[in-house]
This record gives sequence, structure tokens and C-alpha cells, in this order.
Amino acid sequence: MSTPATVEAPAPVSKTKKGVKTGFLQRHSSQVLVVVSELILIIAFSIASPYFLQVSNFSALLLDASVYVLLALGLTFVIATGGIDLTPGFGIAFTGVCLAVVMKWAAGAGMGTPMVILLGVLAGLAAGATMGCINGILVAYLRMQPMIATLAMMLVAWGMAMVISGTSAIPLSEFGTFLRLGQGKTMGITNAVFLLAIAATIAWYLLNRTLIGRYALAIGSNEEATRLSGVNVRRWKFYVYTLGGTFTGMAGVLMASRLASGKPDVGQSYEMYAIAAAVLGGASLLGGRASVVGSVVGAIVIATIRNGAVLMSIPDQWQKVLLGIVVLAAVYLDTRRQKK
Repeated sequence: MSTPATVEAPAPVSKTKKGVKTGFLQRHSSQVLVVVSELILIIAFSIASPYFLQVSNFSALLLDASVYVLLALGLTFVIATGGIDLTPGFGIAFTGVCLAVVMKWAAGAGMGTPMVILLGVLAGLAAGATMGCINGILVAYLRMQPMIATLAMMLVAWGMAMVISGTSAIPLSEFGTFLRLGQGKTMGITNAVFLLAIAATIAWYLLNRTLIGRYALAIGSNEEATRLSGVNVRRWKFYVYTLGGTFTGMAGVLMASRLASGKPDVGQSYEMYAIAAAVLGGASLLGGRASVVGSVVGAIVIATIRNGAVLMSIPDQWQKVLLGIVVLAAVYLDTRRQKK
């Protein structure tokens, strides 16, 4: 009786280190590119200016980046749906003015400092969330084009900031505890960095581990298919725009603390920087793709360019030209990604 021949099972194909690296680079090509760009900028500005690598300058750079990061985080969710939001720029002014008015009122009413600060911060966040709610109603329920709807809201926010403040900054210099949020340091690190780290962690969790992130990406990938699968697309779009407005409120609170006032004219062009940061970080303007980590690094790239330009004494008008080119580059990269 012959012994049946044994057939050896094929050895499992193991992924080589090279294959793993290639796969990672393909999946995260946008994030890798923006990190490499940041490293190149750091090297270039370090050579161009002896002050760039100083600890004090890096602290100032991260403080500037914190506002861009907060705005970019909110826009990450909106862009994921295939929408856009132009309110963050002057939304900062509106939320900061609302915060300042409430803090002044609370202090005049004899409330203690902790309560004054708490009410002011809540007012700033509520003002941002309200803007987001209105944007959500206009886009999701009234079916207005996101760019037109949010452009109109941007003008409304700017006008309301002027009306509420009487076109003048509302000083907050007497609230030292509140000012430490944007001006103080802990263990030598700017407090704003801790705020943006917390905000980025929350945003990452929401985008990658919760329904709002999952549905935002699904809506951006194929809105009709998402609707047919039983998802209430209008409601989730509303939630996304509200969330975006809340992040704008956070940025407004931080900006008011940095400037020690609620200024009605602050934030011009910030929405463009935030959009550029999100797109540089891998978000697609057509929706369906977004990255919180990429948006954070993209915002730091924008802040690095502005910081380096100041150190090199580049005039403000040329800084705007340079950042405009960065925005164009971000849109071009997004177009190239869509064609692949």
C-alpha cells in the first residue's frame, strides 16, 4: 500500500519591511509630504535667520499655529463632507467680541473671577456653535451652496462684531487669569499648545472613532449612497457644521486671551489659511478624505511660513502673496490626488 504523497502548504507570504513602508507611504503620502515640507522650511529659515531656532521664537510660532490648528480642525470635518466654511476668519472676531461683552457684564454684576471667565468662555463657544448651527441650517436644510451660505454668514459675523463692539476693541487686561490661557506658559511651554493638543485629540477621536466622523466621510464620498443606506444626511451635515463652528469658538476664545481684548477686526484671511492647512494635510475639497494629524501639521506649516517671513523682514503684502501661492499649491495638490 503506497503512502500518499504529502502536499506541503505554501508558506505564508510575509510582508517585507520594504512593502510595509511602501504601503504606509502610499496611504499617507499627503501627510508625509507636508511633514517633509515643514522640515525643509525649518532648515531654510534656520539658515536665513539666526533667531529662528531660538526657544522664544518657537514658542511664538506654536502660539500662532494654535489658532490655525483650531480653525483647521473644524474645517477638516466640513471639508470631509464635500462642503466648505468661510466663516472662521471673522468668526474669530465675532466670538471674541461676544466673550468680551459677557465678561464685562459679569464683572460689572459683581460675579467672582472664576464665574466671569467661565461665562465668557461659554459665551465664546456658544457664539461659534450658533454660527455653525446657522450654517448647518442654510446648507443642510435650505440646501444652499456652502460657499455662498458661509460667505454670507462671514459678512454677518463681521458686521455683528462691529455692531456689538461699537467698532472698537473691548479690553480684557483686568482679567489676568483669563489672559494666561493665551499668554502664559507651563513648564516653559505656551499654554495654547496644551489647548490645541487636547482639541486635536478630541478631533481625532471624533473623526476616526465616532459616527459624526464616519458619516462625514461617507457623505463626502457618496452622499446619495449614504442617504439610501438609511443615514439622515441633512441632520449629520447640520451636526458637522455646528461642530466646525464650535472649533471656531475655541479659536476666538484663544485669540481674545492672546490679544487681551475682543477685537472686531481680527481674523481677516484666517479662513483661507485654515482651508489651506486642511488641504495640505490630505483633506479633499471634493469630500470623502480628511486627516486630523495632517491638518495640524498643515497649520504648523502655514505658521512657520508666516513666522519665517517676519524674521526675514518680508513686507506684509508679500507675505500675503506667498501664502496665496501656498493656497494655490494646496488646491493643485488636491486636484492631482483626485486624478490618481
